[in-house]
Amino acid sequence: MRTQVAIVGAGPAGLLLSHLLALRGIESVVVESRSRAYVEARIRAGVLEQDTVDLLVAAGLGDRLAEQGLRHDGIHLQWPGERHRVDFRALTGRSVWIYGQTEVVKDLLAARADAVHFEVSRTALHDVDTTRPKLSFVAADGVAHVVEADVVVGADGFHGVSRPTVPAPLRRTWERDYPYGWLGVLAEVPPSTDELIYAWHPNGFAMHSMRSPSLSRLYLQVDRGERVEDWSDDRVWDELRTRLGLDGWALADGPILDKGITPMRSFVSTPMRHGRLFLVGDAAHIVPPTGAKGLNLAVADVAVLTEALGAFFAEGRADLLDSYEERALRRVWRCTHFSWWMTSMLHTSGDDLDRQLQLAQLRYVCSSEAAATSLAENYVGLPHELAARAG
Repeated sequence: MRTQVAIVGAGPAGLLLSHLLALRGIESVVVESRSRAYVEARIRAGVLEQDTVDLLVAAGLGDRLAEQGLRHDGIHLQWPGERHRVDFRALTGRSVWIYGQTEVVKDLLAARADAVHFEVSRTALHDVDTTRPKLSFVAADGVAHVVEADVVVGADGFHGVSRPTVPAPLRRTWERDYPYGWLGVLAEVPPSTDELIYAWHPNGFAMHSMRSPSLSRLYLQVDRGERVEDWSDDRVWDELRTRLGLDGWALADGPILDKGITPMRSFVSTPMRHGRLFLVGDAAHIVPPTGAKGLNLAVADVAVLTEALGAFFAEGRADLLDSYEERALRRVWRCTHFSWWMTSMLHTSGDDLDRQLQLAQLRYVCSSEAAATSLAENYVGLPHELAARAG
């Protein structure tokens, strides 16, 4: 097989890159170890930055987003006895949208499924430090294939084969595992809030989000070693009512459809480019979900790489490919810092001094227009050129 770009991973990053390249007339092949049904069913993040939405709409992927997405112009920050709204629209003129990653993937597959080989095995990358890198895999029918490409892209996540293809002596990583995780539940109940609630509580962080007008998404901070089996539905709702409780406001409950625990991690790996191999999304970086950056950061990587590949194939220019890592990493570190900052401000893990410092920070953000603007700018997503300068 021969193609221009071989992509490992049919998550949102790999599928979006394939779609954007197709719009420029650039051929690609995508391989995925999971089935299409599994890929479409994965429940992940649901907050889209302004630039992510603009990119999806410009790429012809905005119809269902416009019908089902929920635009949000702010968030609520809460601690016992107080709830304050940070108005994104007033502070930045920008917004975010609630539209689940599951739905984004469905939209992308509707456009690009023909380019994807699902349920492949024994995936490997070869000769990535030459001008003719190769991707080998065994298809679902047991037939072995080798794809020769001009460029290969690793969009296969933290546990994929792409990052380890970079020789170990060249790799450098920065990593922090937090001592807590998120117990997330999807409940069949209309949201009890108009916008997301981020709540600090002595028992731990809690968050009230939504997936649709009839589905609520809620989270609880739990110890890293907790088991889902130890959290009955009644226990989940009791703890959510405690941590999100506020006089004059009531949390509605209902059937829990899905329940899982997500560990919290900050992770950055370099290089993001080795020869003709380029890494995007979770293959190169992971952020804790508090700042809603994971999916959006992957989309930003794809936007930068698409521009670079467009110039390479249309004009023979390699300068943007050569600067891909530098341009992408500026945004990666900005988002890594913001995600760490939001996580550290809202999750209890230290002594009483830490708790008082967290409350002082929350009060400052909610009383200072400058501090609130900084949070809002980062949350809705800095435009790509501003993110580069901010780095």
